[in-house]
Amino acid sequence: MAAHDQDKPQPDHPDPDHAERDHSEPEERDLARPARLVAAVTLISRLFGLARDLILVRVFGDTAVGSAFNAAFALPNIFRRLFGEGALSAAVIPVYARLVEHDDPKRHDLAGVLVAALALITALLTLAIEAALWLWLQSAGPADERTLSLELLMLAAPFMPLVCTAATIGGMLQVHGRFLPAAASPIALNTCVIAAGLAALLTDTEPEAGARWVTAAVVLAGVIQAAWALAELGRRVNWSFVASRARGPLAEIRRVFLPALVGLGTLQLSTAIDVVIAMSPVWFGDTVLGAPLPLDEASNAILSFTQRLYQFPLGVFGIAVATVAFPALSKDAHNDRRFADTLARGIRLSVFIALPAAAGLALIAQDLTAVLFSGGSTGFSDDGVDRATTVLRCYALGVAAYSLNQILTRAFYARGDTRTPMRVSLAMLGLNLALNLTLIWPLREAGLAAATAIAAFAQTAALALLLRKRLARPTDAENRATAPALTTPVLSGRAFTRPALTTAAMCVPVAACLFFFPAETWWAHAARLAAAVTLGAITYLLLNRRAPELRALLARKTA
Repeated sequence: MAAHDQDKPQPDHPDPDHAERDHSEPEERDLARPARLVAAVTLISRLFGLARDLILVRVFGDTAVGSAFNAAFALPNIFRRLFGEGALSAAVIPVYARLVEHDDPKRHDLAGVLVAALALITALLTLAIEAALWLWLQSAGPADERTLSLELLMLAAPFMPLVCTAATIGGMLQVHGRFLPAAASPIALNTCVIAAGLAALLTDTEPEAGARWVTAAVVLAGVIQAAWALAELGRRVNWSFVASRARGPLAEIRRVFLPALVGLGTLQLSTAIDVVIAMSPVWFGDTVLGAPLPLDEASNAILSFTQRLYQFPLGVFGIAVATVAFPALSKDAHNDRRFADTLARGIRLSVFIALPAAAGLALIAQDLTAVLFSGGSTGFSDDGVDRATTVLRCYALGVAAYSLNQILTRAFYARGDTRTPMRVSLAMLGLNLALNLTLIWPLREAGLAAATAIAAFAQTAALALLLRKRLARPTDAENRATAPALTTPVLSGRAFTRPALTTAAMCVPVAACLFFFPAETWWAHAARLAAAVTLGAITYLLLNRRAPELRALLARKTA
């Protein structure tokens, strides 16, 4: 297996477990095993991220400094998700997987030229962003919250080319069956940020200076991530930079990239729009067309810190399933029966995890935000905690849709259709913007979260309906005879019925726990949170103890 080759690259097999399989429920376990690995490593990195946010909340609180830092941190991460983990990986993985599967030497040229071109293009884009921010800074006037925000944006910008390169290489490593580097690299980021945040907290540093320390630590983490990714891929390819030999694969990637950028970037572009609207009081003033905005300088801090709570289950499970399913969908793209089976398995795993996560987050939102964001003289104010609770409940409504959109969009890309998700995404962006500008008035920053959730559900419905039509038209003669079997809905009742019923049953004891045990102090919120989470997890697992999805996720790999 290529993952063990330390001296020179050899032909790789994209399935890390191809040598021998346990044939009990083989189809489920093909996705469940790597998904379990990615989810486990991502869980560790998300726990580090949770610790990071606990510290940063104590350093910044729900203040203008917290809003400024989160805006600066969001910029490179939006580019990472759009380019590194999103559109570019979606365009690269099918092409690179085909070259690896056929042991085509052009894979070495593609890897070298692609990494070099990506580093150059993102570096030039960073310089353009820096220049634009510098010009804006010159017109900002006396030092104020906007000045600090622009300075932090400029300091964080170099993280973008580093993290985009690392994320794209991570996608290529997944083709070699190496899911660990991409899943674990955020640990380096969180470790650096935690160190800088603790230094600022323990030395009682002013929040403005602490924000600069932490932002510099983010850039350092980008250097570490890019170096690790390059070293890992270097063990599997002979670096070559002859663009003429990779012309064909590069042309195919260019053709797919732009539609994929729009199709997979809906959630990220929606996030960017949310940041701009939430930062409006800092960047543009607190009125619009003479009317006062319902937002304030704390809005982006509240929105950003809370946003990462709903991204916890999405990143650990939803994106993990989509990540490991995409190479499999790409390999099965020309076999309708196998493609439909792989897609169905991915959807069932996503729904099995996302439904209880969404319901649980909505129920425990008050206790979770109180425990994580408040405490003593640091952290959020009481008003900030209440606002964060409402934001989290709105985001939680869309967790299942966010997860399903990841795999549904990749299903289109695996079959070479990038235009359909692009068109759907453009429509959803328009819907999301309209909802943003409507819902912020009654709900403040929670309106941005609600708009994102509603648009995500609309996108899921549209993608599922259109994908069903694609599967109803076989791609090859071999599968035309089975076409009637492929006309069942993509989001079938089988995928939802059992998880929905057991999730509803799980909510009963959790809601009872929250109702009968009131909490006023931090310790009471912490105790009630622990009891509700434990009770909900045990209930859901017991009710699903015989579910094939749970058996697949918990099954041990046989030797």
